[in-house]
Amino acid sequence: MHFWHQAPSLPCDHRRARARQRQASLTKPPGSLGRLENLAIDLCGQQNTDQPAVDRVQIAVFAADHGVCAEGVSAFPQAVTGQMVANFAHGGAAISVLARQLDARLEVVNIGTLTPLPELPGVITQRVGPGTANLVTAPAMTDVQTIAALTAGDQAAQRAADNGTQLFIGGDMGIGNTTSATAIACALLGQPPVALVGPGTGLDAAGMRHKADVVGQALQRHGTATDPLAVLASLGGFEIAALAGAFLGCGQRRIPVLVDGFIVSVAALVAVRQQPALKHWLHFAHRSGEPGHGAILSALQAQPFLDLQMRLGEGSGAAVATSLLRHACALHNAMASFADAGVSDGQ
Repeated sequence: MHFWHQAPSLPCDHRRARARQRQASLTKPPGSLGRLENLAIDLCGQQNTDQPAVDRVQIAVFAADHGVCAEGVSAFPQAVTGQMVANFAHGGAAISVLARQLDARLEVVNIGTLTPLPELPGVITQRVGPGTANLVTAPAMTDVQTIAALTAGDQAAQRAADNGTQLFIGGDMGIGNTTSATAIACALLGQPPVALVGPGTGLDAAGMRHKADVVGQALQRHGTATDPLAVLASLGGFEIAALAGAFLGCGQRRIPVLVDGFIVSVAALVAVRQQPALKHWLHFAHRSGEPGHGAILSALQAQPFLDLQMRLGEGSGAAVATSLLRHACALHNAMASFADAGVSDGQ
């Protein structure tokens, strides 16, 4: 049986109850720390502890190219995918800077750039093909490629577990991947392309109309199938499949996941449709500037922490939001109780 057929276990209700009792005892009016209180409670259940922490963070950025670029759907040339992998490796990308700020472990997985890349520091090569096929005219991935990409994501989750990771962040890099992600979202949500298509790397209004037409052609070829892995194979990118596999793998290994923006949230939607219990292991970092992200968040019943109009990808929004999780843990662990501080609880 493949790993994506195995449901993750649920967080520990006993630890959640203990955490809720502790929150009620701390020197503050009940609920006055808002969602930071529930975040700490959730982490206690996920990590099966009374002292939650997200000190050990693993960021995995999956990079791949997309055959749909042949349709002229991106403002950037396809060569940028490989160039950005090198930029990650040399520490110059946004996620590289943020990983250093967080003292997080950063790995980059080349899951399918158009051309092979030279050996680069911190880059794991697991190319399952030279980019996907053009999803307008053919399934984006073969079944063999889909399985290989999902498995590569699961292997990233295993590396995170081996490193004692307390929080996993997945990131994406792939010119053309907002087109692929939009097509997946439309298929899974039953939405028309015009409702979800956004600018991606910077398309103007005419470019977005063309992009919506391209997504519409892909959906017409795909038909009405809504099985999540069938949709993924037909319309998805290698990096989207790897992210979905990583999230499923993290849920099975009891590792909390902080979900980034539009592309990563589409991967999370695929994974949750495959295994609904995975939702209990996901936190949502931010609301992307991509217009279709709101529909994805609604479908996942997700309330993101931030709305900074970010739409870079790479896991950057999740990296920025990590400090909120660290604050939630510090407050939960270090605040005094009413009894400890000799403060009246007002009852």
